Amino acid sequence: MDLKTHDPAGAAEFFSTVLGWHFAVDEDDWRRATKIYENGRPVGGVSDLSQPVYPPGTPAHIAHYLAVDDVDRRTEAATAHGARLVVPPFDAGDQGRIATLVDPFGAAVSLWQARGFAGWDEPRPLVLDCPDPEGARRFYREVLGLEQAEFGTADVPGWRPVVLVDDLPAVAARAAGRLRDGMLHSPQGLVLEVRAR
Repeated sequence: MDLKTHDPAGAAEFFSTVLGWHFAVDEDDWRRATKIYENGRPVGGVSDLSQPVYPPGTPAHIAHYLAVDDVDRRTEAATAHGARLVVPPFDAGDQGRIATLVDPFGAAVSLWQARGFAGWDEPRPLVLDCPDPEGARRFYREVLGLEQAEFGTADVPGWRPVVLVDDLPAVAARAAGRLRDGMLHSPQGLVLEVRAR
C-alpha cells in the first residue's frame, strides 16, 4: 500500500490520529522513504506527488500492490489475457520487483514480488469494484493467482483497501465525521474502507 498525496505530513498526522499508524523515514533505505507501521510492523509507504516523477495534476490516491510469486511471468500472463502494461517489471532496489498494469476491467494495479519488504504480514481484505465482478474474479484467480480479494459491482473500476481495527467506535470518534458508510476520507483525498476486526 502506498499513500500518494500532495500533503505527506498532513496524511501522516491524520492516519496516525485516526488509525494509530506510525510514520517514519527509513534511514536504511537509500531513498529515505517514509514507511507506515501498524503495531510496529511495516505495512506501506508514502509518496509525495509534488516530486517530478509524477505528472502534474496526478490526484491523491492509494496505490495497491498485489503479492505474486513471479512478477515477470504474471505480467506476461496478464497482458496475454487483456491487461494493458503501464510500467514493465523492474527492481525496486533490494525491496522487491514490481510492474503496473490496467486490468481488462479498467482498474490499475501493481504486482509485487517481495524481497526485502513484503507489506502486510497477515491477510487483509482488498476489494475490486468493477462492472464485471465475476469476470474479474476469474482473471485474478486464474491469471494472477490471487485468492484473497473480494469483488463488488461499480461503474468506475478501482481497488479499495480495507483496514481492520479493534475498536470501530473509537476510530469513528477520532475521524471526526470523516468515516461515512464504512469509508474513511482523509482531508488529503485518500479513501479506504474500515471494518471491525
